[in-house]
Amino acid sequence: MRRLLRIFKIARVFARYRLDTFFEQVSLHWYARLLLKLMLWRYFIPVGPRSQGERLRLALEELGPIFIKFGQMLSTRRDLLSDDLALELKKLQDQVPPFASAYSQQLIEEALNAPVEELFAEFNPEPMASASVAQVHEALLYNGEEVVIKVIRPGIGKTIKKDMALLYTLARLVETLWAEGRRLKPVEVVADYENTIFDELDLRKEAANGSQIRRNFENSPLLYVPEIYWDLTRQNVLVMERIHGIPVADIEQLKAQNTDMKKLAEQGVEIFFTQVFRDSFFHADMHPGNIFVSRENPASPQYIAVDFGIVGSLSPEDQSYLARNFLAFFQRDYRQVAQLHIDSGWVPADTNVQSFETAIRSVCEPIFEKPLKDISFGMVLMGLFQTARRFNMEVQPQLVLLQKTLLNIEGLGRQLYPELDLWQTGQPFLERWMKERMGPKAAYRSIKQQAPDWLDKMPQLPQMAYDALNQLKNMDDTRRRDMLAMSVARQELQQKASHQWRWVGVVCLVAAVGLSLDDPLLALQELPAIGWLLGGVGAVLLLRH
Repeated sequence: MRRLLRIFKIARVFARYRLDTFFEQVSLHWYARLLLKLMLWRYFIPVGPRSQGERLRLALEELGPIFIKFGQMLSTRRDLLSDDLALELKKLQDQVPPFASAYSQQLIEEALNAPVEELFAEFNPEPMASASVAQVHEALLYNGEEVVIKVIRPGIGKTIKKDMALLYTLARLVETLWAEGRRLKPVEVVADYENTIFDELDLRKEAANGSQIRRNFENSPLLYVPEIYWDLTRQNVLVMERIHGIPVADIEQLKAQNTDMKKLAEQGVEIFFTQVFRDSFFHADMHPGNIFVSRENPASPQYIAVDFGIVGSLSPEDQSYLARNFLAFFQRDYRQVAQLHIDSGWVPADTNVQSFETAIRSVCEPIFEKPLKDISFGMVLMGLFQTARRFNMEVQPQLVLLQKTLLNIEGLGRQLYPELDLWQTGQPFLERWMKERMGPKAAYRSIKQQAPDWLDKMPQLPQMAYDALNQLKNMDDTRRRDMLAMSVARQELQQKASHQWRWVGVVCLVAAVGLSLDDPLLALQELPAIGWLLGGVGAVLLLRH
């Protein structure tokens, strides 16, 4: 019933903001066009003076955090959206309507068990930013340090649970009704997203994520992460250092201070590859509302990251597989790409490598030797999706966050430096990473890491060797006993079979003799062929057994 009510609300919002107008210029099947015309509200609810972008933004805000996050991701795709839509959806990044300031202060005091006057020298009850899951207030500690306080929206958990229940229902319908649904694993994808979004509701996890990335980039000229104040952090309240930077999407301000836009874009790509391949721990919510640029050194700009509620991590196998795929793409070795997909099990083992290679080439070849502004990665992804359907490629849920982050990186690259060559920027990094992972340095590093364990276990080696030899001896003794038992059993079976065959021989002889009961001596002379056969078989069986 809750899911049904949620569906009704979505339909009501869809009608109120006349989102059906988005489909009027889209090529649809005849039955879809008919369904569109049968929507009765079209004839009673006027479109009004609002633009399409504003109506879509308001609808997403009303539907809640999951839909707002979808709008945030769309806002970075300027190649897929009109200027009106992109500018309106950009407001979802930090201009979501806030909740009451008095309620926010109450939540902070309850979480930290003290009045704000005791906790902070200054506290601004008016939020400085508001997003889908939380809002942020500025404050000043008594030691003079500026901080920001992040507070989870009240009741947001219930809304998310309702939306997730609806998404699970839709995912199961896709698996049931769509032939390609099971291959795309929609339920697994929704489950992965559920874990991610519920992690955002515990700000202690976000604080831990931020601390980890801060350590990974400590003293790095590429990325700065604000300090976390753990003494003032709880499940629904997070206090961290306040930063003063330029929002990465504010191109005018960046250019006004003579920021090296090319270097800024290239360093963004380097940060991404460093997080994914060096650290296997990456910021997975890199929309422009969470990324700033330091004002200190425009010639060598440094990024500042906030909001670490969504992070991703890859296994060593995933890292190696992705790096080899990227390098094969950069080198246009489509046969290697196809073979890697087969070897990893992403496509069936009986896939025709040559056909798969040709399909990949037709999708990927057009993207090379072009600046980023001329490449539509949306079209490339659509082409790859069609290729995946043809070759039964399975969706890998563990890579969903990585794919989303790649989309965000592309959107940022378009805004900062449209001529950026994403491949040329990333290739040297991956080549260095592969050499470090597979070369002599990697072997030395592995030995160095394991040496303490080896030294710790060295005194135990004699006992371990004795135990191993004793175990082998016991295994040999057990094997010999088993073989002896099997031999005895085999002999018993052979004796039993021999006994049975002897009885068969006796029966055959008795039957041969019984063919003539009147005169046995005469029977031996006139015995028919069947009698001689039975007698011969009986004699042979008795002699052999």
